[in-house]
Amino acid sequence: MELTGTVKKIFDEQQISASFKKREMVLVTEERYPQSILVEFTQDNTTLLNDVKEGQRAKVSINIRGREWQSPQGQTKYFVSLQGWKIEGDSPQATPSADEPPMDSYSAADFPADDNEDDLPF
Repeated sequence: MELTGTVKKIFDEQQISASFKKREMVLVTEERYPQSILVEFTQDNTTLLNDVKEGQRAKVSINIRGREWQSPQGQTKYFVSLQGWKIEGDSPQATPSADEPPMDSYSAADFPADDNEDDLPF
């Protein structure tokens, strides 16, 4: 399964035990009602986040993991986690500089007319 969105937060690596480590990130999805999704990367996959930056658009391949836990009092609880195993990132989202207006603010009057308007090679 894959999730696509913008990286909101990347957390530091956590050494949970002598043999287990994880690193988490939050991805904001690209849908009508964006969702902030926590994805964890474990063991050697924690290094996949080294080159990812907050604000960057990314596609994350995940597996859904579920587990059962029983408390000392005998109460059973169930947990779900999303484990990332691959991430493909675009360059960080560009923000227009203060001296350059956004592209949608340009009009045809901003560009000089050409005498040779139809210079297409075909």
